[in-house]
Amino acid sequence: MRNKFSVRPKIKSTEKGQAIILIVFAIVGLIGMSALAIDGGNAYIDSRRAETAASAAALTAALTRIEGGDWRAAALATAMANGYNNDGVTNTVELNTPPLSGPFVGNSEYIEVIITSHLRTYFGVVVGIPYITNISNVVSQSKPAVLGEMVPGYALVSLAPRSECDRRIGFWVHSEATLNLEGGGLFVNSNNPECAFISFGSGGVRVRDASRISVVGGARVQKPQLITPFPMDTGIAPIPYPPAYKEPRLGCGSKIAEVDEETGTMSSGNWDGEEVFPPEGVQFLDGGIYCIQGDFILDGIRTLQGNNVVIIMEDGDLKIGGNVTVDLSAPKAGPNEGLLIYMPIQNAGTIALNGNDDSKYMGTIYAPRADIRINGLDNLRGGAYHSQIIGYYVEVDGTDNIYIKYKDEQNYDTYTMPEVILVK
Repeated sequence: MRNKFSVRPKIKSTEKGQAIILIVFAIVGLIGMSALAIDGGNAYIDSRRAETAASAAALTAALTRIEGGDWRAAALATAMANGYNNDGVTNTVELNTPPLSGPFVGNSEYIEVIITSHLRTYFGVVVGIPYITNISNVVSQSKPAVLGEMVPGYALVSLAPRSECDRRIGFWVHSEATLNLEGGGLFVNSNNPECAFISFGSGGVRVRDASRISVVGGARVQKPQLITPFPMDTGIAPIPYPPAYKEPRLGCGSKIAEVDEETGTMSSGNWDGEEVFPPEGVQFLDGGIYCIQGDFILDGIRTLQGNNVVIIMEDGDLKIGGNVTVDLSAPKAGPNEGLLIYMPIQNAGTIALNGNDDSKYMGTIYAPRADIRINGLDNLRGGAYHSQIIGYYVEVDGTDNIYIKYKDEQNYDTYTMPEVILVK
């Protein structure tokens, strides 16, 4: 009969030592995994925070510099508000203009912000990593205001960012009108994919130089042979609306416009709109600024001449008939140089431009919210718009051979709005 006893094997001391070593390695591995999970997670969070702080500091620096303030102090304050106080131990905040590296080296429009963060680890120190370093490099651009022409390269501009095909059309030429452009092309800002630009009937557009017809959306053209150049440029980048330009700031103060009935001459100043401007019998406008609250209507067989004049349509419409002889020119010097007619963006009225074949307009016609209708001024006897014409919707109508002869030096220049851009 066998003895039923289990015999427990003997464990050698060497095997005990091996087990301890395995346990130690396992613990080290767990610590390493913990370091990777906890310290790595903290490092990722700190990296994102540093990136956010650097971006905020860079934008603050650019904006403050445009405004003429202490941009370095503003950037450091923004970094501190986001947790990076530039103490030289846990973090440093470096500001450079121009940047020391990258594609913008040497360009003083750009500001570089570098935040270096030293993050103490919890478990990484066990495996010889006491700190994790994050470096965030962000560049911003501060574009100052620049004096120059509005919508460079274009004599006629429709600003409306959206339009329809049967009404509220971005740009529309129809009937038998032929619009000739010299010195600048046509820009249509509407994003309508089918009919931002419409030519109907025998209406045509001829660009007489190397300028372009540029349309953000699409075009509907009934007779391509009447459009030059064709095909036009479509699907181009839009411009912002309202336009990114400093609006004219001018007025008449307390001065009242007065009429000398003997000479048919009117002095500059405010016109309150109780009577249509210009009053019956006025043939000449003295140089100066005319602030009109009400309608400007000139029809019948009349003449209106004025040099160095600025007409501000604070309210109401401006409508000029086809039998009128118009000879109006903008100031040739001073803060309003080149500005002939201005309808502020608050006025969504209508400007209907016309006149007989001897008529001339010289200077910018700027109405960023108004409908502009162009007619008349057949070039047979030299009638022309020596103007950059900028409106919301633009319509060209009639039977005439209309010329817009644009020269920047005869028109209004203004400042582009300063820009702050986060580059990276």
